[in-house]
Amino acid sequence: MNNTLEPGKKYIKWPTLALLTFVTVIGFDDIIYPFQNQGLSVVLSWTFMLFTFVIPYELIAAQMGSTFTENGGGLATWVRRTSNDTLGYWTSWIYWSSTLPYLVDVANSVIVALSWLVLGNNTLGDHMSNFWFGLFTFAVILIFIVLENVFKRSLEVMSMIGGGAMFIMTILFVVMTIVGLAHGNAIATQPFDWHAFMPKFDTHYFATTGLLIFAMSGAELGAAYILQMKDPKHEYPKAMIMLAVMTAFLTIFGSFALGVFFNAHHLPNDLKMNGAYYAFQRLGESFGWGKSLMYVFGVVQLVYMLAQLAVLIDAASRVLSMDTAVAYMPKWLLKNNKNGRPIHSYIFTAGLCLFLLLLSGTLPNINTIFNWLLNLNGIVSPYKTCWVFFSFIILRWHQDRYQSAYVFIKNRYGALAVGWWCLLFTFTCATLGFIPQEASFGTAAFSHQLLLNVVSTLVLFGLGFVMPLLARWEKHRAEARA
Repeated sequence: MNNTLEPGKKYIKWPTLALLTFVTVIGFDDIIYPFQNQGLSVVLSWTFMLFTFVIPYELIAAQMGSTFTENGGGLATWVRRTSNDTLGYWTSWIYWSSTLPYLVDVANSVIVALSWLVLGNNTLGDHMSNFWFGLFTFAVILIFIVLENVFKRSLEVMSMIGGGAMFIMTILFVVMTIVGLAHGNAIATQPFDWHAFMPKFDTHYFATTGLLIFAMSGAELGAAYILQMKDPKHEYPKAMIMLAVMTAFLTIFGSFALGVFFNAHHLPNDLKMNGAYYAFQRLGESFGWGKSLMYVFGVVQLVYMLAQLAVLIDAASRVLSMDTAVAYMPKWLLKNNKNGRPIHSYIFTAGLCLFLLLLSGTLPNINTIFNWLLNLNGIVSPYKTCWVFFSFIILRWHQDRYQSAYVFIKNRYGALAVGWWCLLFTFTCATLGFIPQEASFGTAAFSHQLLLNVVSTLVLFGLGFVMPLLARWEKHRAEARA
């Protein structure tokens, strides 16, 4: 089924969609986070994940997107059309609520980027308290919600600029690292041998795998814009293939290059928050350029993070409000303003972001706050991704009911085996993610962060039970007035 083309309408091209999705799937920071957790062994983890998870995941998203092109709800549409309205609603809710920790984390990163551009170093914690860090983060979210409603074209433009610039900076980092090695630059990780790349399979390793899934997730988000493509059945799979190639390059070669500038056996404890700036600063200094590359990256990072805010606020709220059965959601939450934006979803988004910021404010310092919010994504994001594989399994089990322009693995049982593997692997990694990553077992910090992980997840997902009750109350109230 092809879209009915509207004269004069501006459609999204598949390379644009790939870059738009790339903005939320992977960035330079996303290779920093697992690098601190696993060191150089993350190169093998990325390689394993690439072939056993990323490529299947993004090609599964390609088939799902090319099958359901007539609705704008993305993942919620896939689940609703392959199962029922109730599961479609739960998918919408989990998708939306799991986006919020990342939204707050991105807003945090905006503040960090500004601090490096202004201060030129890692001393943000010396100039700002936890309270002001949380306040400025919330202000960034509110300001961007307002800007989203004023500048209608900001999403596409910023995604093109941010996604393209970040990919170019990553290529630059890898290429310049190789050039530097060719000219005799020293390798920070010593010994730089096979043993440095071997994973240590312990509880910490498996607890951090969910963060790798989080770093590579988001391909299904592009399906929320499938109605804005001329020929989604053929263009959407192309966008997913381009996304897979970009993801593979960034994760594998980027992680290898990090081992050149950081001793993977002794990493700074603020690497997740400041590591990307350290990397470009060291790269520039190795060529005698001082901090120039760090400042260039800071500007790119700022634009990139603002682009992420645009995509996250807009797409996640669309998923919540576009293709969900009305019976499960109160009408006020689904209301659009004159610009077609789900304004009340935006307000609700801001409220829950404030809740997460208040929880994080109980932690001792900005670095711990940044790390906890980031690690929370390694729990909630994989749970959301499970719905991609659930819908794919149902679709392939009843594949005679659906027409797919693109088919991932034509053999039905082979496709089901891959779908089940991805589902079980993702669910296991998400559950192990509850184990705090930066605190030792038995310490007060471990108990504190474990409690925050449980409470925040219960609230984010548990509020999904409240919405149907509010919708039912709203319906009864309307009937009573009639």
